[in-house]
Amino acid sequence: MYAKGNMSLLVGLAAVAWACGHGQSDQQAAQQGRDLSLAPAESVAQLNDQPAAGTQPAQQPAAQPTQATAPKRTNTAPPARPKPAPAPMLEEGTMLGLTASDSINSRHNKKGDPVMATAAADVRDARGRVVIPAGAVFSGTVSDIAPGTPGGGRLVITFNRVGFGGKTYAVQARVDTMATTKQGRGITTGTAAKVGAGAVIGGIAGRLIGGNKTGTAVGAVAGAAAGAGVAHATRDEDIILPTGAMIQITLTAPFELKPVTE
Repeated sequence: MYAKGNMSLLVGLAAVAWACGHGQSDQQAAQQGRDLSLAPAESVAQLNDQPAAGTQPAQQPAAQPTQATAPKRTNTAPPARPKPAPAPMLEEGTMLGLTASDSINSRHNKKGDPVMATAAADVRDARGRVVIPAGAVFSGTVSDIAPGTPGGGRLVITFNRVGFGGKTYAVQARVDTMATTKQGRGITTGTAAKVGAGAVIGGIAGRLIGGNKTGTAVGAVAGAAAGAGVAHATRDEDIILPTGAMIQITLTAPFELKPVTE
């Protein structure tokens, strides 16, 4: 009797266990079937979410395009240097005063002889800068010379170099004025001959005209005077440029401080 009751108890527990296991298996199978049936719907169906009626979706502010900002440049460039002042120079037409260093005499000098003179004062440019200092030595030559006669004669000097500070520079200039003098050579042998010839001719003419000694004497005096006049009219005069005489020159081309090699 006891054994039969135990057997019945065991059979009941087994039935309950089977029912529970079978029911859980059916529930899992049903769940799996539902998941499998929903998967295609989720992968195929097109979502169309719409806001509920009467509600306004929040508007997102439109994204503004971003512009790349260039980096600020810092002014690191050095300040502009001032332009250097032009080199000192003298314009064409500048006048210069010189002092003769040598004496020139048409009796002793000849064409081609060297001539020297010095600057009488500083010569400045338009900015007030000294370009040629006082005492600068100008050198040139006698380009033409001839003894003078009353109303004639010539002396031409040309300067082409100036030196100072141990350097020599080219210069182009014309001589405007020179403090020259004229000096007669006095009575020479040729002048005396002219006077004597006049006296002889005058004496002969007086004798022929007067017919006596008085006419001869008067004629001789008149003839001598005439001979002296001829001698004076044809006598030679020396043109002299004394030492220390002033010479005025004018530049015929701009003067630049560009040394030349002799």
